[in-house]
Parts: sequence; structure tokens; C-alpha cells
Amino acid sequence: MSAPRFTVTDRISSICYASITLKTLSSAQTFVMKMIFPILWISGFGFGTLALWLGAMHGKDGAPPPEIMKWEFLLIWLVGTVFILWGCAGLKRLRTDSKNLYISNYLREISVPLTMISEVSENRWINIHPVTVRFRSDTEFGAQVTFMPTVRLFSWSSHPVVSELRLLAGLTHP
Repeated sequence: MSAPRFTVTDRISSICYASITLKTLSSAQTFVMKMIFPILWISGFGFGTLALWLGAMHGKDGAPPPEIMKWEFLLIWLVGTVFILWGCAGLKRLRTDSKNLYISNYLREISVPLTMISEVSENRWINIHPVTVRFRSDTEFGAQVTFMPTVRLFSWSSHPVVSELRLLAGLTHP
């Protein structure tokens, strides 16, 4: 008995069906915040700091900047770099269907059953309101993943995606 043959139309239909049934939970800006913003900020502020240290920047009268300014810029650059890498580099893209959570770091995507979710929390103190999903056991991306939900302007309340994920995982009831 031969294996079933699939036509190009069958494959396109299955791809289209899969994209319709998957709901994206993370923001469209996740790629920019994860990949582009850190590179621009770290390199831009780093070059500015380096220029201060090498004497390439001068005041209106041609005088070099005060010595303390070099140290301030270096400290701000180091702290900013650590904060940006902590908050942005680990962001993931999340999509879901009725049974699985699809997690991507833009190089690889894994599928985790929704029943593996043990906790969903949100940090409202950071402007992108990162949402952290913790798992009952380790996945290929670790025991937890963090994603940036869609942006809501001027909202202090919990993002709706938090309660939606809790409901899908069976952590709360409707």
C-alpha cells in the first residue's frame, strides 16, 4: 500500500487552516523589542560612551566633558545594558490553539500542552507588561517563558491575556 499523496493545494489548505486556528498572544512588536531595540540601544549608547572616554566630544567652548560625566555614562550604559538584556532578550512569541501553547524564540518553535502550565503572572511595573508562564516541568526553553502581550495604552489593570491563559490551562473556571 502506498503512502497518501498530497497535492500543493492540500498543503496550502493545511497551512492556511493552521494559521487561522492559532491565536497569537504576543505583541507584533515582540521581534523589535527582542532583536532590534537591544542592538540599537546597547551599541548607540556604547558608542556615545566610548566617544566620551576617547575625547571625541567637547563642550561649546571646546573643553572636554567633566571626568565624572564619563563615569556616569559608563554606569548608565552598563546598568541599561543589563536591564535591556534581562527584559528584552528573553522574550518569546506565543501562540495557542485549544490544546497547545506554541513558543518561539524566532529561531525555533516548540509546542507545549496547555495542561503543563502551572502559573501565569504579569509584571505591571514594566511598561511592556511582560507576562510570565511557568510550567510544571522544564521545556526546551526552561521552566518558564516570558512574552510581551499586545500593547494597551494607559492601563493599570491586568492584561486580558493573563486570565485567558489561566482559563485555557484550567487554572481558573469561567
